[in-house]
Amino acid sequence: MLGVLFGWAVTLGGMIGAGILRAPGGVAQSSASLTVFYMLWIAGALYALLGALSLAELGAMIPESGGQTVFVRRAFGDYPGFAVGWSDWISTCASVAAIAIVFGESVAAVFPSLATSQAAIASAIVLILMATQWRGVRASGSVQTITSAAKAIAFAFLIGACLLAEPRLGSATTVAAVTPIAIVIALQSVIYTYDGWTGVLYFGGEVKDPGREIPRSMLLGLGSVTAIYLLVNFAFVHLLGLRGVAEAPLVADVAAQQVFGAGGTSLIRGLIAIALISAVSANLLIGTRVIYALGRDHRMPITTTVNLGGTPTMALALSTAVTIAFAATGAFAPVIAVAAFFFVANYTASFSAVFWLRRKEPDTPRPYKVWAYPFSTGTALLGSIAFLVAAVVADPRHSVVAVGLLILSYPVFRWLHR
Repeated sequence: MLGVLFGWAVTLGGMIGAGILRAPGGVAQSSASLTVFYMLWIAGALYALLGALSLAELGAMIPESGGQTVFVRRAFGDYPGFAVGWSDWISTCASVAAIAIVFGESVAAVFPSLATSQAAIASAIVLILMATQWRGVRASGSVQTITSAAKAIAFAFLIGACLLAEPRLGSATTVAAVTPIAIVIALQSVIYTYDGWTGVLYFGGEVKDPGREIPRSMLLGLGSVTAIYLLVNFAFVHLLGLRGVAEAPLVADVAAQQVFGAGGTSLIRGLIAIALISAVSANLLIGTRVIYALGRDHRMPITTTVNLGGTPTMALALSTAVTIAFAATGAFAPVIAVAAFFFVANYTASFSAVFWLRRKEPDTPRPYKVWAYPFSTGTALLGSIAFLVAAVVADPRHSVVAVGLLILSYPVFRWLHR
């Protein structure tokens, strides 16, 4: 059985990935000032906090592996639960692929002779971690804890180096004027970057004491990540200024070159590669639990095969195959745009489930209850709806792709339940 240390590790591992390495530049481009820049990052943290407080109640109340599909199915029935699980699985596999793509880029930057093999490197790290997870839950938990700790140390080193370095002279604190569409696109990046705070919910059936350890793990993990994100952004702005951050395609690269000289790029890319391993591992673990839950609840026995180590092997194999298909495209921005839409759509359904289950099952034991209900959950729900509407208006192309993939879930559901 898994404990609070694993819960912290899978939360931190799942949240800190490719997003924080790329997002600061785009968010800075959309910010008129430092105040707007930091408010966007704080808004993402508050949204995640309200969400974590709300869904921790469901995780403690319904301690089953699978995450949000379990909650929505309990509240609204089979098809809504399947639709959420379907989109959750696809978006999680897309996230693994996006992170693996950046891992491949980082390795190729350190070893230029591998520049033409980035997609193969991305696929290789996914296959290596699949082989580790195939051994069992205990081995998976140990790998996750070790790689998440290594990630935290790597980011602490990066933050410290930037803060101790001499700032770039004449760095501007303002950029172009802000627009509503730019803010929405920036929030897409921020929300994607913060996503992963639900990590421990996907292991409800494998946690020792869900009523206590799920809320603790979520809050501890989210608190750690928020502190790291704010410090990373503060360190980058301290070193480069807001305009310098906005102009950098990968801020960590530019910062490392200023701190460490010509060899800074190789050093930071090496640290990035180490840090991303835990993100690939965490999200692959999560995606496996989602497709396992879909098989358990929707007549797909092939995905519920579990080996002696406790790993759902066929669910892991399917998740790996879909992830590698995404990674083979080598496209980062479209992948995260579609994934961000799915993430918030699923949160909308899950927040609604908190309200519905309070009414439908008022007497069901709740070891943990959300703070400041209904205002906390209501704020998170309204924020999710507003984001979805804004995303459709500001980014219709990727929103249509996401909706199309969601619609595809219905014929699959009917086929399984024919």
